[in-house]
Amino acid sequence: MLFEGNKSATPMFYYVDVSGADLQLDSFEELAMPLFDQLYNFAHWLTQNREEAEDLVQETYAKALKGFVSFQLGTNFRAWMYRILRNTFLTSRTGLKMTLTVPIDAEEQGPELAVERDTPETLLFESSNRELLQSAIDELPVHFREILLLCEVEEMSYQEISETLSLPIGTVMSRLSRARQTLRTRLRPQFPEGTGTAAVAKGTNHGL
Repeated sequence: MLFEGNKSATPMFYYVDVSGADLQLDSFEELAMPLFDQLYNFAHWLTQNREEAEDLVQETYAKALKGFVSFQLGTNFRAWMYRILRNTFLTSRTGLKMTLTVPIDAEEQGPELAVERDTPETLLFESSNRELLQSAIDELPVHFREILLLCEVEEMSYQEISETLSLPIGTVMSRLSRARQTLRTRLRPQFPEGTGTAAVAKGTNHGL
């Protein structure tokens, strides 16, 4: 994985009392605990703060366990967990502050843009440029940052991203294209003419 984030946090799982939940708890832990590092990494990118990320993941697991009875086995559990984490973040003080700074409607207007695949201008930089790329992503609006992270870091398919963000696949593709364009525009001045794209590896081909 390109972006390591801060994964030094120790998994914190607190038992939430749910009547008759012994079997349910076992099933939940089996599905949820392998996702801890991924969820913490995503939370850290969203909050940009270690303590807030830890609190966000803890609250996500508590909410997910409490609502596990509503999860339909056989559906996408990972997308379900990410959706809970994202919604929890968006209703937090930090999330509300971030989302109110940029109007999201503006980037949804206009014709749908095609998502570029396997071009030399996608997001996976050589190791020497990772710090620069991470810094540029940190400065993006949260709705661009999250979709780039889900696609390029977590390697979710468009279908998974659609389920996580509760968006139509067409909107996912359009927003992802705009996010890449915005990131590329911010990074271009950092490289001499003709060398900016040479340091970029091919992107991941995310199937539906």
